Amino acid sequence: MDMRTGVPRTALQAVTWRRLAISGWPWRSTGYLLATLPVAAVAAAGLAIPAVPWFVLAAGGFQAATIVTLILLGAVGVAALGPLVSIPAIACCRWRLRIVDKRPARPAGRRVPDSAGPVAWLRSRYTDPVAWRETGYACLLATVTHALCAVALLAVLLVWVLISSPVIVDIGGGPVALVFGQIYTVRQAVPYAIVGVVVLPLVPYLLTLAAGADAAVARALLFDDAEDRLRIELTEVTASRARLADAFEAERRRIERDLHDGAQQKLVALTMQLGLAKLDLPSGSPAAASVAVAHEQAKQLMAELRELIHGIQPQILTDLGLPAALEELADRAPVPVTVTARLDRRPPPAMENTAYFVAAEALTNVAKHSGATRASLTVSRHRDTLVVEISDNGQGGAGLTRGSGLTGLADRVAVAGGRMLLSSPPGGPTVLRVEVPCGPKSPAYG
Repeated sequence: MDMRTGVPRTALQAVTWRRLAISGWPWRSTGYLLATLPVAAVAAAGLAIPAVPWFVLAAGGFQAATIVTLILLGAVGVAALGPLVSIPAIACCRWRLRIVDKRPARPAGRRVPDSAGPVAWLRSRYTDPVAWRETGYACLLATVTHALCAVALLAVLLVWVLISSPVIVDIGGGPVALVFGQIYTVRQAVPYAIVGVVVLPLVPYLLTLAAGADAAVARALLFDDAEDRLRIELTEVTASRARLADAFEAERRRIERDLHDGAQQKLVALTMQLGLAKLDLPSGSPAAASVAVAHEQAKQLMAELRELIHGIQPQILTDLGLPAALEELADRAPVPVTVTARLDRRPPPAMENTAYFVAAEALTNVAKHSGATRASLTVSRHRDTLVVEISDNGQGGAGLTRGSGLTGLADRVAVAGGRMLLSSPPGGPTVLRVEVPCGPKSPAYG
């Protein structure tokens, strides 16, 4: 179905459509079935020579060994010539499919350049799995499909004969031969006409179902499905994005660990050495003043490094989890923040980090741009979804187009497979809601 209009895009989808009987799909299906008959004749003509042993077998009167031999000879003949003789019939089939299938499709099969020569083309043709699928469909077309289409069209013709039988008998003045017997009078024809009228509403469904079933088989065997290909590519992109997010998270943790265990420890040692050197130097000397300045700069640098490490990966988030980290975040916020945490189990680390940094960025925006006097921060878990909601009583008017802050948040949430919702009318209040998926298997808070 077309998601925007709700109109079927294929005959098989139209079978369950409420408006099928008054739509154009029955007429399109009728045209498709009528086009099938000459196409099937082309397929039968192409397969006539390789299938000669099977035609001989159909005559009957052979011994068991002869029957097996004829079956094998027919199979060898179809295998040897099928990929070649099926080409014209399959070309007609691809054209015919457009009647009852509006979806875009690309013909399946290998593409061999014209400059490659006939030998390369034959090699590609006989080693291409699609060519053998085409051969199989040509065999179906010449036998089963041809018969089913003929039966469907004859059934429709029979319904019309039943309905018009009283008129035919009256005008013709003679008997009308039906499958069930012969009709001699108009009075005998009336019950058959009633049956035809009762069965008539089923005719559109019969035609559409027959055409849709064959079109579905043809599309599966002869075409590359663009929607399936797009779905596969989207799955690959999603998996790739998840791998990149995991790699980014691991790299961030490594940087935080290296700064905490390496650079910070060395800076602490340097600060202590400068402090000891300041004590050893005479008070008031130029050297003591220079060392004192260096000591203060080292302490300031250590404080900045702690803030940097905290921004990369807060230690309290790693040790105590999201509720404790959000409480600390609220304590450091310039605007009074009320924190409500309803978590019975700890989310996965990646989702926990996403929720924390979304809350941190949102509270920063509240302090800088909203003019709010208070804010609230709520984190909860609904089934397998982690929900973070930040609201404030500020002036409102926030939007994704006003700057890169909220856009960056939305991108970060999207990488985690979640979504971000924003409500910020002019005059406030502003509510930011973030939902990220988290698996059901996660450790409980102790």
